[in-house]
Amino acid sequence: MDHPALKLFRIPETRQRILITLGLLAAYRLGFQIPIPGVNPQIIAEQAQKQGGSVLGILSAFSGGQMGDAVLFALGIMPYISASIIFSVLGKVVPAIEALQKEGQAGVKRINQWTRLSVVPISIVQAVVIWFAVFRSQPNFVAPGHEAGVGLMLVVIVALTAGALLCMWFGELISEYGVGNGSSLIIMAGIIANMPAALRQLWVNDASSAWSTIVMLGLIWVVMVLVVVFIQKGERRIPIQYARLQRGRRVYGGQRHFLPLKINMAGVMPIIFASTIFIVPSLLFEALDSTYWTQVFGDISGFTHVTLQMVLVVFFSFFWNNLMFRPEEIADNLREHGSFIPGIRPGAKTAEFLKHTLVRITLAGAVFLAILSVLPNFITLGNHDITQRMAYFLGGTSVLIVVGVAMDVVDKLNAQLVMRNYEGFMKGGTGPGWTRRT
Repeated sequence: MDHPALKLFRIPETRQRILITLGLLAAYRLGFQIPIPGVNPQIIAEQAQKQGGSVLGILSAFSGGQMGDAVLFALGIMPYISASIIFSVLGKVVPAIEALQKEGQAGVKRINQWTRLSVVPISIVQAVVIWFAVFRSQPNFVAPGHEAGVGLMLVVIVALTAGALLCMWFGELISEYGVGNGSSLIIMAGIIANMPAALRQLWVNDASSAWSTIVMLGLIWVVMVLVVVFIQKGERRIPIQYARLQRGRRVYGGQRHFLPLKINMAGVMPIIFASTIFIVPSLLFEALDSTYWTQVFGDISGFTHVTLQMVLVVFFSFFWNNLMFRPEEIADNLREHGSFIPGIRPGAKTAEFLKHTLVRITLAGAVFLAILSVLPNFITLGNHDITQRMAYFLGGTSVLIVVGVAMDVVDKLNAQLVMRNYEGFMKGGTGPGWTRRT
């Protein structure tokens, strides 16, 4: 009997979606082989390698790109993600955008159009920052026969902006015609694509101890995957009781459901915000030529850097959850639909109970994210053969992204099998869309 996973390719629609996803991801990776005209790729690659532990190197792990490299897709999907985050936040604080979100498909379509249009100015700003932060920092960055003038700067900005728009287009095509969320898959592809080069660099640096280091890193990766899966699946289920209504001889309602509150509701957003915040003091102290404070903030394993990063991650975890999860709105919706939490009065008491529960769950998730955010800083401590990009892949943040995206894709593929009366290939699972053998 065939493995259930092989049955995916027997379904024409699912097979087509898988092939479209793989083809678009392959086209996305081809963009990293296209250099920007007028820039010396070798010099920029060396400079980007040196900045593996800098802010640009950190953001590369979240963008699916290679910020600092002289390639077309250096910005990756980060401008589109930034625009989506901005409009998600505005949808909670601006009444006009919030009203559009409640209009249904028409309102969502208009907001998506605004999000796409805002990618252009965000890409231009990020391209200008990369030009001055990376390209101008290396005196030999210009290819022979070119001048480092306004013309080359415009070429770099236009190329990076065009690459970001293409990445956005690929992501939307995957979301519509492929499997899973296109932006998330692009980020995961960018993270995984850096691993072969990092392993090869590890072998070149010290071939004698490479195997022992690879085994150690493999064990760390397995442990991190287990921890991340355990936390990602962890949730607090709040029972919801529907009121029982009797009309004639028929009884409606009375069922009991659950309101699931995940431990890590914020995902990787707090780490992205905290890492982005570090751009400001780094650029400020570098501009002021303050050697002491530059070293303090540049020491990724130092007390100041680690403490500040953990505090920022905890702060943004509470900020994001309180912004996206509105206990008052949920309490009002439950009361309007005749639902209630057993033992809790509808209305203000329900909102107070949900808010108290949210604080405790957010604290556990925030501590988990804070530890993940600083763990890569200590993996490379005392082992200079491990590159910073590999440390971020193994340290937990990238594992959180990769595992989360992989679980989402598995759920969607499993749902395709269940719709076709096949048994899911995650037997005995309890996740969304998973089936249990009886």
